[in-house]
Amino acid sequence: MTFDRFTHERVYLNKGCTRIAGVDEVGRGPLAGPVVAAVALFSPRLIRQGLAEPLDEVIDSKRLSAKKREQFFNLLQSLQGFEFGIAEVGAEEVDQINILQATHKAMQKAVSELAQEPEHLLVDGRPVPALGQSQTALIKGDSLSYSIAAASILAKVTRDRMMEYADAEFPGYGFAANKGYGTRGHIDALSKLGPCPLHRQSFAPIRSEPQLGLFSKTDESVADLS
Repeated sequence: MTFDRFTHERVYLNKGCTRIAGVDEVGRGPLAGPVVAAVALFSPRLIRQGLAEPLDEVIDSKRLSAKKREQFFNLLQSLQGFEFGIAEVGAEEVDQINILQATHKAMQKAVSELAQEPEHLLVDGRPVPALGQSQTALIKGDSLSYSIAAASILAKVTRDRMMEYADAEFPGYGFAANKGYGTRGHIDALSKLGPCPLHRQSFAPIRSEPQLGLFSKTDESVADLS
């Protein structure tokens, strides 16, 4: 039997809230690429009746295969009674305002994508005061709440696709496979190629890497930092 991951949503539904949304992000740790956040909102009808198969298996995106994430991504977007917003903050802005502030900004932007403001937010991990709304922070919330889990899937698939496109634009770093994370192959490529415009110049070890001038935007950003 599948664990009921609408428990937290029902608490606020029973308190009179009709717009309860989950928020999550992906991409805080990578050396390259944006941080992406998503918000997911199920209608009161869906919260009351629960999700039918196969969507009842929606859970933390990290626990799903890439194929399963893609399946759920498409099913969620076509689900009647489901609303969502997705937003990103790029590497350059991450360097300017730091990764925590960039993450919070991406969350704010995602929530603003909804046609109508949520009445209550379920947030994965710690509270996000920048959202400025009634919210509940849930540790490992993407395993406890369908709304947060759905948001994690939307954010993860969106960012993965972005990094796959980036692999074609900036070959040699293995972005399609590593998604910008600091794998051994990625670190080796940085040593040989230097960073590209998608790399976070404020992150180690990039800030200590020599700038090889392969990409003009990288040269400009380094000049700005010096």
